[in-house]
Order: sequence, then C-alpha cells, then structure tokens
Amino acid sequence: MSIAKSCNSSSVTMFILLGFADHPELQVFLFVTFLGIYLMTLAWNMALIFLIKSDTHLHTPMYFFLSNLSFIDICYSSTVAPKMLTDFFKDQKTISFMGCAAQFFFFVGMGLTECFLLTAMAYDRYAAISSPLLYTTIMSQGLCTHMVVGAYVGGFLSSLIQVSSIFQLHFCGPNIINHFFCDLPPVLALSCSDTFLTQVVNFLVVVTVGGTSFLILLISYSYIVAAVLKIHSVAGRWKAFSTCASHLMVVTLLFGTALFMYLRPSSSYSLGRDKMVSVFYSLMIPMLNPLIYSLRNKEIKDAMRKALEKKRVFS
Repeated sequence: MSIAKSCNSSSVTMFILLGFADHPELQVFLFVTFLGIYLMTLAWNMALIFLIKSDTHLHTPMYFFLSNLSFIDICYSSTVAPKMLTDFFKDQKTISFMGCAAQFFFFVGMGLTECFLLTAMAYDRYAAISSPLLYTTIMSQGLCTHMVVGAYVGGFLSSLIQVSSIFQLHFCGPNIINHFFCDLPPVLALSCSDTFLTQVVNFLVVVTVGGTSFLILLISYSYIVAAVLKIHSVAGRWKAFSTCASHLMVVTLLFGTALFMYLRPSSSYSLGRDKMVSVFYSLMIPMLNPLIYSLRNKEIKDAMRKALEKKRVFS
C-alpha cells in the first residue's frame, strides 16, 4: 500500500509533537541551546565545504568525501532542527501525516547515507595507507563520485523501505507523539495495527545496512592495521594511525547511538530517555563531525590559517 493511500485510509490526518513540553521551566534555555547548536552546525559545516572547495591542496579524495559528509550533516540536522525550533513558540505543535512521513524519510535517508559514506571513507583511508604511490590512481574522481552516488542511492532506498512499512499501518488515535520529531519508536507506539512485521522489516534494514557497513569497516581497518605494522619508523606509524583517528571517532559516535536506538526490543524503549539520546544523534553529531576532523587535521588547520591571512590582506 502506498503512503498516499495509507494517509487516506488512516483516521489520523495529523500528529501532535509534545517536544519538550514536559519541561516548561526549561523552554527558553532549551530553545537558545538548540538554536546555538544548529547555527554552529550550519556555520562549521559550510565553512568546511567552502574551505575544501577554495583550497587546491585539499582537492583530494579524502576531502571530497569530507565535504560530502559536511553537506549530509547540514541536511540531516535540517530535517529536524527548524521544525523543532519553531515549535517552541506554538501551543499546538502539529505535523501532518504526510509531513511526518516525509520528515522520517529524509531524516533516515540522510542518516543511512552517512553510514554508507563513512564506509567509503574507510576504504579511502585503506587505499591511502596501503598504496600511497598509487592512491590517486586507485581513488580516481570517477570512483569517488560513484561511491558518493551509491551512498545516496543505498541510503534513500533503505529509507523508502522503512517509511513504506511504517506509514502503511493504520493510525486511529491517539495522535500525540512524545518526541520532538517523527522518529521510529514513538510513531510505531501510536499504530493501531500489529507492528510485528514492520518491526521485523526495520530491524532487517538496520542490520543489513549496519552489518554490511560494519563488515566493510572491519575488513578495511584490519588491512589498515596490517599495513601500518609494516611501517618501520614509529613516527610513520603514528602519522598513519592519526589519519584514521578522526574517522574512527565519527564512526563510533554515529554507529553507537544508531545501534542503541534502533536495535533494541520495543519493550525497552523509554521515550523520555530516548528523547535525550535523539538530541545527541540528530543535533550534536552533525555539529561535532567538522570539529573532530578539523581540530585533528594539520592540512585543514593550515588551509584555515591561509584563508584568514588572505582575508586580512584584502580587508
């Protein structure tokens, strides 16, 4: 059944998002905090994209992937943050049935695309460390472009499967979502249908995407470790490992929170606690990613320094 048909057959035409209404005394503080996080996410990721595009020294496969990661983080956060921030000023925090489905589709699509992209970045690091002289030949512009396109296709196809399985269910009321956006656990909790098959479908999607990505990551880093151990100098080994440290940190943050949220039985969900976890992976991670890569990366810091010096010269 299509989402459009489901919308017509469901007695619920819109949902009410509770957001953070259970903490009225913190509304101003939460709004200012989340607005600051979102603005920093936009600023840092846009700055990183601009820096990579403007500095020819950063026109390499690694930074091509990194600029795409920043773009995904902007879109990922923007599927949730603007709606959440405007809801702070509304008495009725409503979202239409189709709007809820669309928000879930783009949020999950961007999240799964990021999983695939991080997997591609692991292969990129393996190629750079194991075959430094052939790196640019192996990681050609064509291959990098195909990897990024493949990440988007895989992410959004997987998301389409999930959103179709969820929003074909019958929603007869209540229509109050105890969350600040349309996420899987609180939406499923409102369905009047048997959700077992839907949970199985979503579990299989997460396991397939997460399992495949994790397996490729594990294989890539096994080869990376083997290649690094062949380097005789300690300084060389440290430099090789340091190029992977930022990527490993980002992978751990994203995969860790995603597995915690989506690979648990529904009986273990605590909507109040999970709301805080959702803040971390929907708002904090997109803000932290450019910082993690920038603060540990000498080439990016050098590019930033040159950009600031150039700005002072022309100011």
